[in-house]
Amino acid sequence: MDGEIGDFLRSRRARIQPQEVGLPSYGRRRVPGLRREEVAQLAGVSVDYYVRLEQGRGPSVSDAVLDAVARVLRLDGAEHDYLRAVARPRRRDADRRAASGVRPGVQLILDGMERNPAYVLDHRMDVLGWNALADALLDFEGTGSGERNIARRVFLDPVSRDVYPHWGEIAGQTVAHLRLQAGHHPGDAATAELVAELSRASGDFRRLWADHAVDPCDHGVKHLRHPVAGLLTLPYETLTIPGAPDQMIVAYAPEAGSETAERLALLGSWATSHTG
Repeated sequence: MDGEIGDFLRSRRARIQPQEVGLPSYGRRRVPGLRREEVAQLAGVSVDYYVRLEQGRGPSVSDAVLDAVARVLRLDGAEHDYLRAVARPRRRDADRRAASGVRPGVQLILDGMERNPAYVLDHRMDVLGWNALADALLDFEGTGSGERNIARRVFLDPVSRDVYPHWGEIAGQTVAHLRLQAGHHPGDAATAELVAELSRASGDFRRLWADHAVDPCDHGVKHLRHPVAGLLTLPYETLTIPGAPDQMIVAYAPEAGSETAERLALLGSWATSHTG
């Protein structure tokens, strides 16, 4: 991730003009935004120290310095968290093991959410488990295990632009979430392979990945178009699973009595009648 921190900080420097932070702007600049020495000055560190940080040679960098850099570059909470992760990368044993699935108790919780489509993702956006309504909505059973990955679905499945009416928004959120997770798992070869695969196959992914956006995407609203249920407006929440910090439950929770809730109920009945 040495190059990653440099690319990230350069992309964030480029967003800020000198006059925005009270610095004079003299003539033409070779690069957009703030220069390295300007960031160092505003953060209260030496230029050499900041250069070493951008080059990934500052593993002992303090929270105070990272906080100062985040302040100068106007990083939001997710970006600040990401900076800490890539500035001080740690290998974790979990990154070297493929997730085998969800605990039985977690699956029981999913199954008990009869009115809410819910599924479990790992940090690579692989779908590890789901309930019946999520399967009726997103057809996890009908796809191979290698295709049960949200990022692959969004960028490689030719029908994804029909499934997601606001595809551009979904694509941006997907990449921002994947990049944030990749920053927290720098030793995970499978994540690197996924990013390489998507970069080769999708120009849209390459463009979005180069933006270095990061976002936990832990709640929000998605719009999905289903061939049976029609257009659905689905508020969602994500919940980290205790004891499995790299797994999260994604649960769609439309308001009771809403058109989407009624359509999901009909979808569940339809799926049950067509099972077997």
